[in-house]
Amino acid sequence: MARVVTFSEYGGPEVLDIKDVDIAAPGPSEVRIRVKAIGLNRAESMWRSGKYVEPVKLPARLGYESAGEVDAVGSEVRHVRVGDAVSTIPSFSLNDYGMYGELVLAPAHAVVKHESFMSFEDATAIWNPLITPYGAFVESGALRPGDAVLIPAGSSSVGIGAIQVAKMVGAVPIALTRTSAKRERLLEEGAAHVVVTDEQDLVEEVLHITGGKGAQIAFDPVGGSTFPKLVAAMAEGGTILVYGALSDEVTPLPMLEVLAKRIVIRGYNLFATTTDPVRQKAATEFIFDGIRKGALKPVVARRFMFDEIREAHRELEKNQHFGRIVVTV
Repeated sequence: MARVVTFSEYGGPEVLDIKDVDIAAPGPSEVRIRVKAIGLNRAESMWRSGKYVEPVKLPARLGYESAGEVDAVGSEVRHVRVGDAVSTIPSFSLNDYGMYGELVLAPAHAVVKHESFMSFEDATAIWNPLITPYGAFVESGALRPGDAVLIPAGSSSVGIGAIQVAKMVGAVPIALTRTSAKRERLLEEGAAHVVVTDEQDLVEEVLHITGGKGAQIAFDPVGGSTFPKLVAAMAEGGTILVYGALSDEVTPLPMLEVLAKRIVIRGYNLFATTTDPVRQKAATEFIFDGIRKGALKPVVARRFMFDEIREAHRELEKNQHFGRIVVTV
């Protein structure tokens, strides 16, 4: 028996329950992990409220990223063994596995040994925040040295990761944030410029920064009423990578401007990278190498205890944190 987080109906953080559940022995291609830390993603909030990209099979579990020690392995697992320190990469359906628990089963392909210099908390703050921009910018070859890249929700864990990855490849990260409260932190994390969208004109500022050319790339998890401003701030032939839909507003599409500027709008998620063994290995090597060199680093905003999972989700949905929210088990 182990305690795991479940929910039986859609709703706010209050629908989350902690229950005692029998955790089976791992199947041939599974790993059982005794969890030490969990990293929270906005996707899990959307999953809990029934607003994610796939239907939820209720009652449900949730959680993509955890870190801990291997408790048992399936007969076909060779890359990790009992006692290893590991973390999990988002590369599976939450209808099949959930990492919010004291003891969890994970598909072997999602389990990675993490470096000895990393804490369990840090290990839950690197994969989604860094693989997401790695796949979008580096693996795809979309972002080139000198390119200006707009990063809405710059203080989110993926936003910070995007700043770090963009800077690492020699691009010019322009972080967008609603208020000036996080401006200095964003500059400290590597943003070349910060645009405070509630206080400054987004398009005017970006055109000023880029000498009137506009940005080559925008990396947007928000959508909503700001989207036409992103289009207006793009260079001719620029690309907007949409990887989330955090706004509840309708997202207008300024068709004539998209046509006139030949803007490319692409949907993107990290699963194409994380579910392919070769691409996942390249991503993890890039990230571990960046961490060793100090170019990439996990940023933990707040820590909660396992019994505070509802409070952790409430904090997640305030959108006021800087970096990753971590739950210690």
